[in-house]
Amino acid sequence: MLKTEIEIDQAAIILKLLGDKTRLTMMKILTTQECCVCEFVEIFNMSQPSISQHLRKLKDIGLVKEDRRGQWIFYSINNNNKFYPFVQELLQQLPSQAHKIQGISCC
Repeated sequence: MLKTEIEIDQAAIILKLLGDKTRLTMMKILTTQECCVCEFVEIFNMSQPSISQHLRKLKDIGLVKEDRRGQWIFYSINNNNKFYPFVQELLQQLPSQAHKIQGISCC
């Protein structure tokens, strides 16, 4: 597999964004399944505006994408993003977060 290099400035922006524990955990969860805001609200015990702000930051640089289904928006990792291979390597080093999503359902 051919690896593309990432500029230091770009890496610093991504690493700063993922330096937040909530966003990093969100990204790890999204490696296994898509989620909606209400699921993240329950997982992190945070307000909907706070969760939406975290997701907006990830979406603004293209790490996550959204899919609207009726009144719900589901978030998933954007594996077409040019920085995805860099982020993927980082996320592979982290432990599974599947236990956080088990038993949670909404939408």
